[in-house]
Amino acid sequence: MAMNSAKLFFQGKLFQDNSRMMGKLALGAGLGAIVIVIAGQFLPVWAAALAGGAVSGLAQPVLFKDLKYV
Repeated sequence: MAMNSAKLFFQGKLFQDNSRMMGKLALGAGLGAIVIVIAGQFLPVWAAALAGGAVSGLAQPVLFKDLKYV
C-alpha cells in the first residue's frame, strides 16, 4: 500500500489538486521555519528546532483536513 501511494505521489496522481497540496505543505514548512528563526533569537538552537518542529507538525493536520485524494 505504501509503495502504491508513493508511486502515485511521484507520478502526480495521488491528490486531486497537486498545487493546492504543495501550497499547504509549503505553508506548514514556512510556519515552522519562521518559528525556528524567531525562537532561535531567544532560545538555544535545540529548543528553537523543537518549537519549530512542533508548530509545523501540529499545523499539518489542520492544513490537510480538506485534502482530496483521487
